Amino acid sequence: MTRATTVRAVLAAAVLLVSVLITLTMSPRLGLDLQGGTRMVLQAKDSATARADRESTDRTLEVLRRRIDSLGVSEPTLTRSGEDRIIVELPDVQDPRKAAEVIGRTAQLSFHAVRGPGTEQEKGTAAGLTLPDEEGRLLALGQPRLTGAGVKDAGASFDAQQGAGWTVALDFHKDAGRDWTRLTGEAACHPAQDERRRVAIVLDDRVISSPQVAPSVGCNVGLPSGSTQITGSFGADEARDLALLIKGGALPLPVEIVEQRTVGPTLGAAAIDASARAALIGAAATALFITFVYRLFGALAATALAAYGVISYAALVALGVTLTLPGLAGFVLAIGMAVDANVLVFERAREEYAERSGRSLRSAMTAGFRNAWSAVADSNVTTLIAAGLLFFLGSGPVKGFGVTLAIGVLASMFSALVIARALTEIASRSRFVGDYRGVNGIARPGRVRTWLARRDPRLFRSPRRWLLISTVLIAVAGLGIVVRGVDLGVEFTGGRLVEYSTSRPVDVETARTVLAGAGFGDAEVTTAGAGDLSVRTGDLDNHEEHALRAALAEAGGDTTKVRDELIGPSLGDELRRNALIALAVAVLVQLAYLAVRFRWTFALASVTALVHDVILLVGAFAWLGRTVDGIFLAALLTVIGYSVNDSVVVFDRVRELWAKARRESVTTIANRAVLQTVPRTVNTGMGALFILAALAVLGGDSLEDFALALLIGICVGTYSSVLTAVPVALTLEKTAKTPPPARKRASGRTSGAGAKRRDPRDNGARV
Repeated sequence: MTRATTVRAVLAAAVLLVSVLITLTMSPRLGLDLQGGTRMVLQAKDSATARADRESTDRTLEVLRRRIDSLGVSEPTLTRSGEDRIIVELPDVQDPRKAAEVIGRTAQLSFHAVRGPGTEQEKGTAAGLTLPDEEGRLLALGQPRLTGAGVKDAGASFDAQQGAGWTVALDFHKDAGRDWTRLTGEAACHPAQDERRRVAIVLDDRVISSPQVAPSVGCNVGLPSGSTQITGSFGADEARDLALLIKGGALPLPVEIVEQRTVGPTLGAAAIDASARAALIGAAATALFITFVYRLFGALAATALAAYGVISYAALVALGVTLTLPGLAGFVLAIGMAVDANVLVFERAREEYAERSGRSLRSAMTAGFRNAWSAVADSNVTTLIAAGLLFFLGSGPVKGFGVTLAIGVLASMFSALVIARALTEIASRSRFVGDYRGVNGIARPGRVRTWLARRDPRLFRSPRRWLLISTVLIAVAGLGIVVRGVDLGVEFTGGRLVEYSTSRPVDVETARTVLAGAGFGDAEVTTAGAGDLSVRTGDLDNHEEHALRAALAEAGGDTTKVRDELIGPSLGDELRRNALIALAVAVLVQLAYLAVRFRWTFALASVTALVHDVILLVGAFAWLGRTVDGIFLAALLTVIGYSVNDSVVVFDRVRELWAKARRESVTTIANRAVLQTVPRTVNTGMGALFILAALAVLGGDSLEDFALALLIGICVGTYSSVLTAVPVALTLEKTAKTPPPARKRASGRTSGAGAKRRDPRDNGARV
């Protein structure tokens, strides 16, 4: 065994050992869509006294953290996103109404003197606030005398000794305490039962408490900070809620809920089980397929594939990546894509073995790894570009998919170029493996390659024929977009989408009638699989959603909320804009990368095929009436990476063959390159299709559209990389003045630091 093989084997063993230890000792961090709970995105707004910048948003986050901690939610997560957004994740919270009430939309707490009874005419005037009290009677309030930022502590307690029942005790900071004493001292100058003897505590333009100052308090004496108690006919919950609201203080900035997602725990558990089954069945089918095609070396690649699964999972756990449902799908998808590098190497090794008679199996495998390196590197870079765009321009779960896909790509390269190479190099040294062609799977050319060599079809005798077919397909897809329209999801339009499960079956028409009778006539009702109902509306707050669910319960009995998504109009516009930016950046970045790595004609042809795939995929979803949402965007960008991946492999072979035969026509070269790469394209596509078919059938409703988009995209991308990209490149080459690519210099004997290391068995003699 050579030194390089030993190093690869030791490195592979070490990484696998560490990965197994991490897998056994650490648990994954599950997103709320897998463990159940509520996720809110709060948008900070400028106020009269502060701008919504990084510093003020951080202060707002800390106030919100204190309030949410008081709710008793287990392991809540609050993080700032960008300059002025706060992401709040509340595990196990299925009804976000109470959380939203405590967090508040603007949540500005203030204390006011009461000027007397209010009237409807005083509302909206500059004299001060006129708000209803707890009983609904209007009060005319003065200007704020102090804010919630001055509250040091507030707590609810039961006074059993004096029979006051539940009370709320207030304690203020030093300066705020003096303001409180002056405020209550001024109120005490008015007679008992006079409205002006009250102090109003206002939260978000709502009076949450307006207690009378006790008769025992003297005029201009007031209440000291530490001994203030609010008494009344409070229940336990009312007293605790009031204490929480006061203790939370005033936010430095007003906030608005622009996104809210709630997922039931049963849906998350079902998604995990479905994805796990899809992963096992899809991976097993892929392993059997690659073993059938490449025999022993295919089995070794399947072993490396299993190692890849352990390594990528351990990397996700060790890095603390939050595993979301799209991220889980990305992890499963990357298993199928991990086969790509192995297939590239094995097909190149088959070519080397067939072209040079007498070549050993070991040297053919070495040449296969060497010749496949450029295509492996370029194809993985294009996929990493797509993953990076998902992370930087996506939102929520789509970011998790981008991270998972990137980790999967890196782990697949390690699996193919280190683990699989070490295993195949060790196996290729065996005389038994080398002598029996039916065992190793490399010494025989393969059925697809043999059939193509025998038929030798002239695919590009008339490139315009393929371009005409592609044009017709684009026209059909465009017609679907225009006629049927694109059904943009709530993420891109704003609004609310809620899925309910009812104890009694309710058909769609009955549900529409019930909701219309309850005042929700604009609600769109559809089925959501397994008898569930999906309700989509415009702007709908949490109280209105509760009323909507109660209306459904009258017809369907016990009604459980399975999934809930609320997207504000401003965020919907932003997400739609970011989606278009992501697509534009993807096209430009891929064009720039390919132009540097290849000829400009090849780059432009690849991007043309890429745009062709995007239009066909969007058109297919328009004809099928499927929703285009953030998960579709993740699938679309993945298809972009896959499409360019296929084009890179084809054009890499065109460049290589053209450099060796510069006098031949580019049409002949392209035809030969396509026929040589078709086996790789077919075998790689089959590996991914097994995984996606398993996801589509077993992944449940949550992953059905995702898997369907990728299935369509891979089929379209496989077609376009050969029958769209190559004809476009051939058409452009007719007008291009760029000379054919230069042939790489033969590796001769050199000296110095750049000298190529000689094989130890080579004595240096030459004839």
